[in-house]
Amino acid sequence: MPVLKADHGELHYERAGSGPALLLIHGLGSSSRDWAPQLEAFSANHTVIAPDLRGHGRTPGARGRFSLRGFAEDVAAIMADAGFADADVVGLSLGGAVAFQLAVDYPERVRSLTIVNSSPSFVPRTRREHLMVLQRLLVIRLLGMRRMGQILAPRLFPDNAALRDLFVEQYAQNRKSDYLATLKALVGWSVAERLPDITCPTLVVSADQDYTPVADKQAYVDQIPQARLAVIANAHHAVTAERPDAFNCELGEFLKGKRAGRSTKTAGENA
Repeated sequence: MPVLKADHGELHYERAGSGPALLLIHGLGSSSRDWAPQLEAFSANHTVIAPDLRGHGRTPGARGRFSLRGFAEDVAAIMADAGFADADVVGLSLGGAVAFQLAVDYPERVRSLTIVNSSPSFVPRTRREHLMVLQRLLVIRLLGMRRMGQILAPRLFPDNAALRDLFVEQYAQNRKSDYLATLKALVGWSVAERLPDITCPTLVVSADQDYTPVADKQAYVDQIPQARLAVIANAHHAVTAERPDAFNCELGEFLKGKRAGRSTKTAGENA
């Protein structure tokens, strides 16, 4: 695993394959290892780069507060360290937020954008949304990371016991302080007002049983000039691990279409 020695600490990332850069950004409480099905599938034709964000996996937590802009800056530095000026960028959940931030702060580095079960805004608006954030904070503070993983696992992988067990074991390895700092950085963050500025080809992937409705994703897709929505059936939030073949097919077709120069703006089109 390559290591970038940055001024504010080490940044670890996976690298595999050769060809144009494909950057994969993981979700909250996850790491680069969750992209194993995509590393295998895409490394034949791409240089696949999968960072461990600060406070995740092998990358230690940052000194001071975490921020989405800080994560995006780290990712841009990793791309440069790997020798690439730009990349096709893919982000899941928290990683999708980081990808959005990268696209608005470093548009020249984002050749295309794929957002998976994420949003350009994580601002709680309803009572239910505020309670969900509070519940997660309390469970982690009082009961720890393993218990939070045990609560989440059945929602993510209701039909796969092996993935549930693996998820709980990996989730338990998170450092509580880094996880909470990342969650606090995410809550209240938004780049929703900058969506019209994202002009690169964009694919938004939604699981049909994700936490947030498909309609919410279509609403922000309509604000991005070259975006389309793909829906994967019988899938949940961690669709890249739960349904890797279906997800890889969607991403592969998008990347092929982008290289062929086809327009990606088909708002309302579902896969």
